[in-house]
Amino acid sequence: MPRSHEDWRAAAAALVFDGRPVIGGARVAAASGRTIEKTNPATGEVLSQIHDCDETDVDAAVAAARAAFEAGEWSRAGAGFRRERLLEFARLMEARADEFALYDTLDMGKPVRESRAIDAPGSAALYRFYGEAIEKAEDLIPVTPPGSTALVTREPLGVIGVIVAWNYPLEIATWKLAPALAAGNTVVVKPPVEASHSTLLLAEVALEAGIPAGVLNVVTGRGSVAGKALALHEDVDMLAFTGSTEVAKQLQQYAGQSNMKRLALEAGGKSANLIFADCDDLKLAAEKAAFGSFYNQGEVCSANSRIFVERSVYAEFLGLYAEAAAAYAPGDPLDPATGTGSLVSEKHADSVWATIENARRDGTIVAGGTRPEINGSRAFIAPTIVTDVAPDHEVHTREIFGPVAVVTPFDTEEEAIARANETPYGLAASLWTGSLARAHRVSSRLVAGTVSVNTVDALGFTTPFGGFKQSGFGRDLSVHALENYTDYKTTWMQWG
Repeated sequence: MPRSHEDWRAAAAALVFDGRPVIGGARVAAASGRTIEKTNPATGEVLSQIHDCDETDVDAAVAAARAAFEAGEWSRAGAGFRRERLLEFARLMEARADEFALYDTLDMGKPVRESRAIDAPGSAALYRFYGEAIEKAEDLIPVTPPGSTALVTREPLGVIGVIVAWNYPLEIATWKLAPALAAGNTVVVKPPVEASHSTLLLAEVALEAGIPAGVLNVVTGRGSVAGKALALHEDVDMLAFTGSTEVAKQLQQYAGQSNMKRLALEAGGKSANLIFADCDDLKLAAEKAAFGSFYNQGEVCSANSRIFVERSVYAEFLGLYAEAAAAYAPGDPLDPATGTGSLVSEKHADSVWATIENARRDGTIVAGGTRPEINGSRAFIAPTIVTDVAPDHEVHTREIFGPVAVVTPFDTEEEAIARANETPYGLAASLWTGSLARAHRVSSRLVAGTVSVNTVDALGFTTPFGGFKQSGFGRDLSVHALENYTDYKTTWMQWG
């Protein structure tokens, strides 16, 4: 039976919050004793005190991860052993899916309907996917001269650092952790200070699943301190990150300043959605465009926030799109009927609101453009559709990370492709057409890691996700993600 608003409120009130890091299999206090007050952005209510870890705590976590890796209980265990532990991990996550969902909802404001139906079970399923995948991986015996044999094996890299964004705290952590752990690495995770609790629960559940202490460590605190210390650490072999392009560039510098650690960086995006007049179902395209723009409060790196529509259907599409946007009206995240929740903080909402005000001054607000106060919080913004702004306006060029999209007409296919690629990012793109030839032709020229045809923001466990240009490098999801956390080792045996 679906849970009601009151059911979720009661469950949230009973939830226990603990902001201490997990190092070497135990909850410990930050060495400095400092904490950061964590509030629910949708209400302003204080949830917990997140421990403010620094270099001392990061050193301890990396040492625990290194010791666990060298001990070999996880890194040198057979793939079958790791498979069984990850399957148990997935089972325990599913049993505690309500807790995982509530932590993310209360931390960063997303609707509990989505965190419970999608984020929590999807994350559990991904640990199962990589548990199964790693046991089916194959090593190589390439051709060598007579009298010799070469074995080429995929080896874990060692200690992996992971820095997680706040918009999908549980899912993004899982996208990194599941393949890293499946491959035999040990990990130190720095979750976002805005949304740490689901990652901390992951570390507890991992221990319960039989994953050895020290294999999964979590250091909480600020990215500018704990995250920087992790990125500069000489004993971290690889760093996986999801977040802004600006921070991704800093991490590249830190890798060069330290031990040349490997990097997999999923950074910013400003995705385009091209609507051609030969689209088979314009209403569906508008509904999907609203999903691609406003789902998760628009706090999505691959959000389709730049929509280009062929001029002959521009007015019709705009009306349908405005109607579809109404389904994403903000409300209490604990209400299963709410369209979208709050943004991650009032401070972030202030930044998004400033962009809307600039768009109001320089163009036209077709829908939205309001900032309702809900539960005493001003972190809510209605889905906002902007038109009639110049190509160099910030709604076209800047990753706003909120429920704001700009719609622009085009006249030719060439113009649409040029406008779509007119961005430093290359994470995702969508296009709508009833022509198979156009679908192939246009998708081949869009510079994006994923191009969705007649849908938006398509992804799945079996397909790689990541970007080109300043959207980063390396891939999450699919078996290809294992390449981030392993490398080839050749063992050449001369016997004749």
